[in-house]
Order: sequence, then structure tokens, then C-alpha cells
Amino acid sequence: MAGRDASTAAAGEAEMDPDFAPGDGGPSFEFAFNSVNFSDRVLRIEVVASEDAPGFHEDAGGGSLADWARQRKRRREELRKEREFATHMSDQTNCNEVEAEECDAYEENQEEPVAMIEESPPSVGPDGMAAESCDEGQNIDSSWTVVSTPVLRVNTIYISSAILAAKSQFFFKLFSNGMKESDQRHATLRINDSEESALMELLSFMYSGKLSATEPTLLLDILMAADKFEVVSCMRHCSQLLTSLPMTPESALLYLDLPCSISMATAVQPLTDAAKEFLANKYRDLTKFQDEVMNIPLAGVEAILSSNELQVASEDAIYDFLLRWARAQYPKSEERREILSSRLLPLVRFSHMTCRKLRKVLTCTDIDHEQATKCVTEALLYKADAPHRQRALAADTMTCQKFAERAYKYRPLKVVEFDRPYPQCIAYLDLKRDECSRLFPSGRIYSQAFHLAGQGFFLSAHCNMEQQSTFYCFGLFLGMQEKGSMSVTVDYEFAARTRPSGEFVSKYKGNYTFTGGKAVGYRNLFAIPWSTFMADDSLFFIDGMLHLRAELTIKQPS
Repeated sequence: MAGRDASTAAAGEAEMDPDFAPGDGGPSFEFAFNSVNFSDRVLRIEVVASEDAPGFHEDAGGGSLADWARQRKRRREELRKEREFATHMSDQTNCNEVEAEECDAYEENQEEPVAMIEESPPSVGPDGMAAESCDEGQNIDSSWTVVSTPVLRVNTIYISSAILAAKSQFFFKLFSNGMKESDQRHATLRINDSEESALMELLSFMYSGKLSATEPTLLLDILMAADKFEVVSCMRHCSQLLTSLPMTPESALLYLDLPCSISMATAVQPLTDAAKEFLANKYRDLTKFQDEVMNIPLAGVEAILSSNELQVASEDAIYDFLLRWARAQYPKSEERREILSSRLLPLVRFSHMTCRKLRKVLTCTDIDHEQATKCVTEALLYKADAPHRQRALAADTMTCQKFAERAYKYRPLKVVEFDRPYPQCIAYLDLKRDECSRLFPSGRIYSQAFHLAGQGFFLSAHCNMEQQSTFYCFGLFLGMQEKGSMSVTVDYEFAARTRPSGEFVSKYKGNYTFTGGKAVGYRNLFAIPWSTFMADDSLFFIDGMLHLRAELTIKQPS
């Protein structure tokens, strides 16, 4: 047979075109699908009961995405109950371990697809279809059922071994394995009834390069079948179709939670990337959706917290959130430490955390001390680095995930503290030109908190009307966080870098007795109108950045 000769000639390394599709200008063999005139073999498909059928044994596994998703949901519920049990019975060591890795529920039941080529060809019915065979023989399991499962029905179709082998590594190996069976005409596959539609769509695709399915669940089933039978071009096509459909949080999480063999495939990468982008945009305002995100699984949390556009009070808040999430999802300390170490802590931008919070990182019992020390040391070295080096690290694609700033509600500061001869600290606040531009006409930017003598302070930059209400101008204020009724007297000085020297130039000095919630500052820090402050030749923007400094000293307690 010609198909046999072609397979034998390529029995070593296959040179196939997995991306062939009519849409790419290639030929279509749609006319040959299930045609006795253009086929050299018959494929016998044995369909067995899936998980929803009465009497189906759970350990058999499910073939379709719906089956797999149900397994994942049931497994998560079991995991949740296990975690609740572990929380109340942490002193017992004989509890059943439930592993939380994404792939386990799928991989425990997943084997390589298997097929057999039978020696005797089927008889041909009057309709031209290959007649169903009821002969007792070997039952072939294509991987998602067990051999003992009763056969519900048998479908037979005519196939071309050359076309299927050109599109599928699975069929190429089947038809060119060099064994006697590869010369026979009758191949048998066994599948679940829940994956029957997906397999028929897949076989049709290998001839035509087209899919008739448009419903997301069926497309996902076809994607899994394409992965199972190694049809890369169909995986890519399904991924493109799913990416073009409207997405929901549920579907996005499902795409991220696909079995590992699928989600790691290059062909499906655009789909998983789109799912990550959807979740990152949906939950961009982490403060607003914090309670909802607490219930999102690990893959979703990773996608959300990898975003540079995340709107959050500060990086300190992200660190605190991750600890709460990890403690809620993983009550067993060993499992929690592993998830934090390998999956979550790499998402934290330690370089933009406050020194006060970095100290707490070093004493956190949920984090390996060696890893915590490394993260904090790296953050402190970044804070001490020159501004141009910091910008380079934040812009570098290899390091931006560690050093790029997010859309913080409270702007990060550089703070230098002294305790002798007086309690003193110097806070540096850098604002980009476009950040200042967005302040007009009445916006405000608040800094992260910094501490002096046990009291929390912050800076706020304003666009406001000059005191006589004649023009807009740039203002800078120093405030103390509300904490009881204690008061403290502070000497303060505001300064800004100025061109052409680039040196800090003092703008205002003062002395003020703070109580909780009070602030002091200057409505017109530079004594110029807003338009002059923002002009292209402004003296206060150096390489597009406004550099501010606030120096605080406590010389006498109140």
C-alpha cells in the first residue's frame, strides 16, 4: 500500500508539518474524510460509559474537560475539608495527605493513549460505512478509562494512515512502528462517551483544518483530545478560538488550571497568557477585590500579583495579603512554607517595601530564614543604589519583576534614620513628570509611612490654589498618622533638586507640634504658578523626575 510505503520510508525521524491548515494556503483533504475510496484503513472506536453514567467507578477517571473539571472541583473540596481538619487537629500526624499541585488530579489517571491494529478488516455495510464489529477481542484503552468498563457502542470510520500520520505523532507511531500490526487494516481506540464528540471533531480537523464547534466547553474538550493524540495544529487552532471568545473569571481560571501537559505546550501559550491578562485586569484594584481574591486558587493569584499595573496601597500590603492568603489556603506549615518559597515570594517586590516591614520579613516563621535574608539584603542594596541604576534594573526585562514599581496608592520613599545626637530621619520622594501632571487641578499623591521616634509620618504632594486664589501651584505637606492623643514637636525642612547644579536646595524650614491626623506644609513650595512649574524648561525636573527631600528632627520631647 502507498500509505505503508510512505510510513516505512520515514520510520526513523518524522518530518511532518504540524501547522498544515487550509487557512494557511495548504491543501484540504476534507473530501477524503470517512471515504472508502481514499482510505487504506478502518478505525474502530469503542465508546464506554463516562463518569456521569450509573455505576461508573470514580477511579476510572474522565475523558472530557467537564469530567476533569469535576474531578478538580471535587479534589479542591476534599482539600478544603482536609485543611479545615488540619487546622483543628494539627497535633495528629496520621491524617491523609492531600497534595495541592495543579496537575495531580489529572495525572493520576492519565496514561499514554494506546491503540491496537486488528488483523481482520470489518465487513462493509450497504450504506458504505464500515459495519460495527461485535467480535470479542482485545479492548484497547485510549487512556482515560479502564479496560474492564463495558462498551456502550462502537463507531467505525474509514481513515487514511498517511493523512493522520502527517498530522499526529500518535498515529505516526501507530502506523510506522515496524511491527506486524502496522500492516493490518483495522485499528481500535477506546474512549469515554463524554469525549466522543471531541474525537470526531479532531479527526475531521486533521482532514480539513477546520472545526465546526464554537462552544467553549467543546473546544476545550477538543483541545484536550488534540493534546492526547499529539495534534499540535489543532491545539493551536483551539487556543486561538478560545482566546477570541469572551472570558470570565471562571473560564480564565479553568484555562490556567489545564493539565500540565497541555498548559506547558507552546501551542496553548497565547490562551494562558490571555487568561492571565484577563485576571490581572479584572482584579487590578486589589484593595477593592481583596475578599474575592482570597478565594482564588494559586494559579490565579500568581497571575494577578505578577502585574505591574496592580493598584494597591503599597508593596507592604501585597506582602501582608500573600501571608493571609497562604495561611488560609495552606494551614499545614510545611506545605505553606514550600508554596511561599517557590511560588509566592518571587512575586513580592521587596525593593519597594518599607524598612519597617522588611524587619518583620526577617522574623516571619512562615518564610525560610535564608531566603528571607537574601530578599531583604537585595532590597536594601537596591534602595542604596544610584537612581540611574535603579531605573535600569526596573526597565530590564530580566529583573523588572523584582524592581519595577506598581501603581501604588502610596508612593515609595527612601528613608535614612539616625538616633544620635537627636532622633532624625531624611525622607526622599521622587515623582515622575507625568505623575505631577495628573495632579492638576486638585489631585494629591501620598507617600508611604515612615517612622521617627515611634511615630508614623507621611508626605503629600498637592496641586492646589495659591493662598490668594489667583493661580494653581505645587504644594508639599508633612503629616502625622493618627495614633492616640500623643503630640510630638518636630523641626522640619523641605528641599528639592534644582537645575543646573542638580543639588538639593532648601525651600522651607519650620517647627511644628504634631498631634494625630495633623499636617503642616506649603501650598506653593516653589513660589511659582503651576504652568511655570510644569514647563519644559522647569528648573525642578531632572530627566523627567522631581526629587523632593524632607528632613525631620526631634530635639525635645513634648
